[in-house]
Amino acid sequence: MNYMKQFGIILLVSFLGEVLKHFLSLPIPASIYGLVIMLLALRFKIISLESVQGVGNFLINIMPMLFIPAGVGLLTSWNDLSPIFLPIILITIISTVMVMVVVGRITQFVIRMNKR
Repeated sequence: MNYMKQFGIILLVSFLGEVLKHFLSLPIPASIYGLVIMLLALRFKIISLESVQGVGNFLINIMPMLFIPAGVGLLTSWNDLSPIFLPIILITIISTVMVMVVVGRITQFVIRMNKR
């Protein structure tokens, strides 16, 4: 029963993200709003970590299984994707490296700020 309560909290936060997406006309997915709401709620102790940790760990453990439908979707649309396969791979690699560099730089900046 405890897991149902934890899952309900996560669903409520996700729903609040959907509500924000509906009322704000920004090009940001509702899931991002939900993540920010959860981050702020955890940070400001509105929600305790223990109240969502069990279900959060479960969802992380089954995450690879959640990618199966996306993989099947790629396989079924291979005929449409094959002409643009190389540009997609290049864009994916370049954007991943860029994200890693930016996150690394920001992390270094935060670490330096905390040392001061």
